[in-house]
Amino acid sequence: MYFIQSASTISHQATFQNPGFFSSIQKIGIDAEVLHPNYRDFIDPRALRRMSKLLRMSLTCAKDSLIQANIEQPNALIVGTGLGALEDTEKFLKNFINIKEGLIPPTSFIQSTHNTIAGQLSLLLKNHNYNMTHTQNSLSFEMALQDGMLCLDEGSKNVLLGAADERIDFLDLVLEKLSAEPLKLTSASSFFVLSNEKNTNTFAQVTDVYTEGLCTSFAEKADHFLKKNKLQTKDLDLVLFSSLNSEIVAEIQDFFGDCKMENYTNYCGAYMTNAAFATHWAADEIKSENYKRVLICNLLNAQNLGLILIEDCEA
Repeated sequence: MYFIQSASTISHQATFQNPGFFSSIQKIGIDAEVLHPNYRDFIDPRALRRMSKLLRMSLTCAKDSLIQANIEQPNALIVGTGLGALEDTEKFLKNFINIKEGLIPPTSFIQSTHNTIAGQLSLLLKNHNYNMTHTQNSLSFEMALQDGMLCLDEGSKNVLLGAADERIDFLDLVLEKLSAEPLKLTSASSFFVLSNEKNTNTFAQVTDVYTEGLCTSFAEKADHFLKKNKLQTKDLDLVLFSSLNSEIVAEIQDFFGDCKMENYTNYCGAYMTNAAFATHWAADEIKSENYKRVLICNLLNAQNLGLILIEDCEA
């Protein structure tokens, strides 16, 4: 089994260290800002000043998750990110252009790679265990989650896993060039501790995860997923889905019928790994609302399908 022992999210909602946050979340507007905690409570101020917002959010969520789960050294560190450390990548490229043939400061280059978060976590915790970063577009978090489940299957007692992505101004320019519909691009980070043992801290359990790129039939795959887990749509207490395509939204709503549904992108904004936000939301609902089953349906990128089934530990 894959038990969620802790969850921590920094986002546009009051998610950080706020159990039961689902009861007060609201759709975010175009001018919404990330609600940042006091990072000095989790990170040495001397190191903090050299960190991008993405690193600050991720390391803080990761440490908060470990504290909640009462774990000092996880058996594995796994991170999913769709676009990586964009702010540091942009800094490095600007330095490369402006300095020309001079000596380029190494910090932004070192922190610009996609595996920066996992690497910094390893340094911060002095952890030499399994360390992996997954970058698979909008399915990055689901792939990290599957990796964590495999680690538990192979004997790890606990796994620290999470996801993070950030928005920079350049992304808005890209969207304008693509003539995309107006939407709220955001930054956020979520981290979890997964364990193969249930205890008093346990939120819920991850029952199954499915991913498929270039998916051509959402309804067929979702139906197969439910049947595999011996479920029908009527067995779901909540469906959290993500899509920016009105036709796909209509298809999702038609397939799940009378189920309670929410498009979670309206609440966390659009970023590659926002399925991690939905996972925290689902676990929070199950722990606080006594829900039995929540299905997360990720079609943020219309070509990529991610399905995550979160259940009560007694389901």
